[in-house]
Amino acid sequence: MSVYEFFRAADDAVDEPGDPADKRRRLREFSEEFEASLNGEPASGVFSAVKTVIERFGIPVEPFRDLLAGMEMDLTKHRYETFQELQEYCYRAASTVGLVSIAVFGYRTEEAKEYAVNLGKALQLTNIIRDVALDAQEGRIYIPQEDLVRFRCPEEDLLQRKLSEEFRRLMRFECERARGFFESARAHLTPEDEPFMTAARVMEAIYEGILRKIECHRYDVFTERISLSPVSRGIIALGAYLKNEFSRLR
Repeated sequence: MSVYEFFRAADDAVDEPGDPADKRRRLREFSEEFEASLNGEPASGVFSAVKTVIERFGIPVEPFRDLLAGMEMDLTKHRYETFQELQEYCYRAASTVGLVSIAVFGYRTEEAKEYAVNLGKALQLTNIIRDVALDAQEGRIYIPQEDLVRFRCPEEDLLQRKLSEEFRRLMRFECERARGFFESARAHLTPEDEPFMTAARVMEAIYEGILRKIECHRYDVFTERISLSPVSRGIIALGAYLKNEFSRLR
């Protein structure tokens, strides 16, 4: 819970109302207080709690720092020229959370880290695909500029919510890219680690369900924000949970 509270507090530092300069200042102060706590300076609240968790579970500090760097990217970077740049953002925004989570839940092999990294990228890419319209409304376009050029889909189509055939082809490509990371994640999940990854497997199943629904809607992410109903989420989550729990009996 302390780790979640740390992530939530960091997110609140940049999500609270204010101009970008204020948000950067809040994030910088948050990062400085975190570093001070790691250096042994008196800390209270979430910083003291997360330091205890880091020491108890032997969690590397780098994922926490990378997560904060990802939040800074959200405040300062609104376009990505290449997928290489976007992939770095996906790692910082989501893979870092996975790496911290497996350290808390436990794992047996180093392959688990690759599972967490690839799953995080898959989840973040799915979010980016689903939220193209919302992000564009806020002036952010995460889809790499090189992909827009490749599929001849001008940036204005995203800003104006134009569902062109070029946009559909672009989204098909991005969905296949996200699916590739889901598959890569599973390729790194060993039988030894699988019993410890129940929560991750549930998230994996739910987000793949969202990806399938986007594909079924022929990549129309403009008409409505695509999501799963509570019942669908429950069924998918239960199925993933039971499947992963049965792995303990093997």
